[in-house]
This record gives sequence, structure tokens and C-alpha cells, in this order.
Amino acid sequence: MNRRVFMKSGAMALATMGLNPTFLRRTVFAQDLLKGAALNGNARGKVLIVLFQRGAADALNVVVPHGEKAYYQMRPAIAIPRPVSGAAQTAIDLDGFFGLHPALSPFKKLWDDGILATVHAVGSPSNTRSHFDAQDYMESGTPDNKGTRDGWLNRYLAVKGTCDECKLHDGTSAEKSPFRAVAMTPQTPRILEGGAPSVAMNNLDEFTIRTNGTQADRIEALYRTGNADVVHAAGGEMFEAMKMLKAANPQQYIPQNNADYPRSPFGQHLRQIAQLIKADVGLEIAFADVGGWDTHVNQGGATGQLANRLDDFAKSIGALVQDLGDRMSSVTILTMSEFGRTAHQNGNGGTDHGHATSMFVIGGDVKGKKVYGKWPGLEPEQLNEGRDLALTTDFRSVFSEVAFKHLGAAKMDAVFPGFTGDQSKWLGVL
Repeated sequence: MNRRVFMKSGAMALATMGLNPTFLRRTVFAQDLLKGAALNGNARGKVLIVLFQRGAADALNVVVPHGEKAYYQMRPAIAIPRPVSGAAQTAIDLDGFFGLHPALSPFKKLWDDGILATVHAVGSPSNTRSHFDAQDYMESGTPDNKGTRDGWLNRYLAVKGTCDECKLHDGTSAEKSPFRAVAMTPQTPRILEGGAPSVAMNNLDEFTIRTNGTQADRIEALYRTGNADVVHAAGGEMFEAMKMLKAANPQQYIPQNNADYPRSPFGQHLRQIAQLIKADVGLEIAFADVGGWDTHVNQGGATGQLANRLDDFAKSIGALVQDLGDRMSSVTILTMSEFGRTAHQNGNGGTDHGHATSMFVIGGDVKGKKVYGKWPGLEPEQLNEGRDLALTTDFRSVFSEVAFKHLGAAKMDAVFPGFTGDQSKWLGVL
């Protein structure tokens, strides 16, 4: 079988089973990364789970500055009421000044356990108010530079895979699992675009179901009849990857510790991430996203549109943490959104595109029970362009600290090119 026929037939067959065609292309041309791959190479190492809130989540109603008088003056209809002991629809106090939206109640236990921290007034130094551009900058890690072709997580994978000093946390060499980087998305997200291999799948159940029976047997035969060159080697690794997922048996998976995932797509994606971690397939990077945060109209306050979105968000993450149990000692969860929203509510009971936002960092490495970042204030003269929460922490300071301290990243100038913030700019979240 020649390479052209393999590429045509193989791409079509694998695409029907949920493998992103990009992964097939990278596999064929990156045999040096896959040759001799250790399928459980990172089973005892660190895992980073990145969760993107697409649409610009309203940071001021997510992590509520209830100690700020101006907050209530600017949001008469949608502000979250100050904490009241025993009241369900008020902010959940964290430190006397900041509190959580009441829909984030599952996060309070994580806070009390010391494994959750939040970063406020954080985001991109770019002034763009475009969702597309801001998401691109956050995922590429290069604000205001549209020429960057790869994502910062992919650059981390590439650097970690080529530097001599990079080892797994158990001391073994950093050989690659086919599932080292997995996105629970229909297509490879911008943050994982680049030369290092990654897998994108929309549904683990569908993927494994479709590898059963005659179809899988035909693909295995297809690989075995290939020439003993890069095509055959890559095909063999692809089939091993499929067998690994089949062995994980998602239909029979039972979450542990009484974890109850929401039936939403986001909740089920986090459930499948937990399954991949427990299956010890070598997962190091996991990515998922969730939309619905662009609340221009009828945003609501303690209840309503934003509250419903936060309810699913918090319950899904809470279930993931509960399900992983002791494994959270090796896992860090990092949440992000492209920018925040205006400090003032608008005439439609919502908020418009803003500037700085907030992030959550959760995990065993986290120095929790703290709101990190310098608070800029919400008085008129303290606002960005007179309308937004001002930026005091560049998102790359958070990302680089997580990559370095949790994952052991090297060559940070390659992971975040053009970023001049050194370790002195890190917040000490980990």
C-alpha cells in the first residue's frame, strides 16, 4: 500500500471514529516522537487540566468584591448581595472583602480544604474587545501578535519533549503516550495547535464504541499490510491508542467517592477526563471548554442566566475533584476566560465586553484559601478606560508559574516568547 492511499483511507476511517485528522497528519510526519512510545509514560506524573470559559465571564459577579462600595453603585440590579449567614442568595464570603457567587457553593469546600485559589484583575494586556482575538491571544500566549502559529501548551509539549533535562516525575525518560495531550473538543483547540502531537475527541464513549468489531479489525489489517516504514509504525501506534481507549471501557465507568457529574456536555467531558487519568494512559495535558458567558442581556444576579452557567461549571469541577480523590495531589486545574465585562451594568440588564477577569487554580500543589493579585479598585478614576476592571496581573505570569512549578517546564522564553515577566512577577499560587 502506498503512502497516498494510506493517507486517504486512513484519514477517512479514523475521522469517523472521532480522531482529529490533525492527529493523523502529525503522527505520520512525527515518527521520531512516536517511535518506541511508552503508553503509560506519565502515569505517575503531573496532570494539568485547562478549562476555558468562552464568551468572557463576568469576573465581578464570579468573585464578588462585596467589600467595594462602588460595586453596588454600578450594578443596582445585578450585583450579588453582601454575605449574610444562612442566606442562600448572597455572596459566599472568602476573606471579608471577596466572596463567591452563590452558585459556586461547591467551590467553598475546595477553598476550606486549601486546594482552591483565585486570581483577580488578571488577563491580557491587549486592549482588544474582540472575543476571537482575545481568545487567540490567550491560547497562543502572545497578546497582540496574530502571527503566532502554535499554542502555548503545544510549545510546552514540544520543549519538554526535546530538552535533555526533561524527565517524568518518576525519573523515567519523557517518552510520549498517544494520549499525552487530549482535548475534549471536536477539533484541536488553538492552545494545542502546533508540531507536538495531541488528540481531540468530542466523546470518549463514541470513540471506543466505534473501534469495536469488524471495523476495528479491518483497520488493524490495514496497518499490518503496510510497508515497514513510517506509515506502518505510525499506524501501529494509532491502533495501540484505540485499544487503550477500548480497554478503558467508558460504558462501565463508575465515578468514585460519590461524585455526581452533571449530565451537561461540560460535566460529561470532565467525567471522561477523570477516566483517562485513572486509566493511566499517560495523560499530561487535558483541555475542555464551555461557552455561554457572553451575558449582554438579562445576565441576572444571584439567580438567572449567569447563575445557571456557574451552577453547571462548579458542580462539574466539584465532581471531578471528588472523583479523583487522592489523585488531586498530582493534578492542577486552571480556569480562564478571554476577558472580563464592564463594571457598570448596561441598559439590558447585562454587561458588555470588558478587560480584566478572574481565574481559579485548584489542586494539591495550590497554596489555597487566598485571592491573589493586586486589587485595583472600582472608583471611576481606577477603572480601565473609565469602564472596566483594570488589569494588574498578566495572564502569562499565572500560566508560566503553573507550567514551571507544576509541569516542570523548561525554556520559558520558548513557551512564552516575548514575555519579559520573570519569576519575580509570579504570584506564588503554587
